[in-house]
Amino acid sequence: MEQNKYKLSIVALVYNLEQYLPRCLDALVNQTLQEIEILCVDDGSTDSAPQIIEEYATKYPQKIKTFHKKNGGEFTTRNYGLERATGEYVTFVDTDDYVEPTWAEKLYNAAKEYDADIAVCAFERIDLKTNKVVATDMTGFGYTCRKIVPDDDFMVFINPAPWNKVYKREKIKDLRFLPFRGFNDTMFLASCYTRVDKIAFIPDVLYHYYLRYDSQIHTVNEEDVNNLKKYLLEVKDLYIKTNKYEEMKYILDLMAFIHLGISVMYRASYDEKINIKNMLKQTIKYLDDNFSTWRKNPFLKLSYSIKKGFKHVGLWGISVFYKLGWQMAFIHVYRFVVDKLKIDIKF
Repeated sequence: MEQNKYKLSIVALVYNLEQYLPRCLDALVNQTLQEIEILCVDDGSTDSAPQIIEEYATKYPQKIKTFHKKNGGEFTTRNYGLERATGEYVTFVDTDDYVEPTWAEKLYNAAKEYDADIAVCAFERIDLKTNKVVATDMTGFGYTCRKIVPDDDFMVFINPAPWNKVYKREKIKDLRFLPFRGFNDTMFLASCYTRVDKIAFIPDVLYHYYLRYDSQIHTVNEEDVNNLKKYLLEVKDLYIKTNKYEEMKYILDLMAFIHLGISVMYRASYDEKINIKNMLKQTIKYLDDNFSTWRKNPFLKLSYSIKKGFKHVGLWGISVFYKLGWQMAFIHVYRFVVDKLKIDIKF
């Protein structure tokens, strides 16, 4: 096994947002974990962001490495950094966000304590305009380590964002974020499940994620939906090639139902160019053809869901709506709860 000079490689995605960049970089260079490398990858910024990262690299030459590339989008930037990372573990940061001083140390120590391939921390979503905390996520697992097994669906409920996690680089260094916008983090985490064995959790809120409503992740168009369908099949093919599909098909099919059938359909319903009723029908057919166990998935049985708690019972209820062909009714309810009641629903 290769020797690592750094305990953790931090890939920082840089694209404009000059007003937030110093806050993020200050938090990174002042991490309590000392043996880190910070790879600032500039994705063709058009403001002063490239100059800012060079100034920080001059001030902190032992920690910061800078790279400049033509604009290619978020997935190319993450892949560029991953290919150049040298640490024992690797993680990713969006530079309009910021982290707690102990973010790197606590995640790294949790991974090492449990010999885990991934460590996950809690985070909070903050409205950029009001600076109010909208939601806190990933606190429910507590301090623990879970082994990936086919009869436990816990990893389906791990938020797929790459920035509240550290990954053992040796295990995932050959994986890549897929070339489409908005959902490549979900596909990346699903792909990681073919490589990793144990996931550690710490409930501390260590990452502060800012919601920018002009961001691409808050819009979904028909091309995005078609791309997700395409790359879900690539991930399924990876499971088949690595002899994981038969063992993990209920997990993967459940993920396809949640992310494509529920989350993406809800977001697509806001695009007035989309006939959401027809798209829902097409999506159900796609799931039946390619991820068919969602209909009789053991993780979507009421008896199982009751044991798992309120959120899981809610998911079971949604699946009943879908099986009865009442998908549009669910979408209307979902939008009412989010838009009118201001309740943030995440699975």
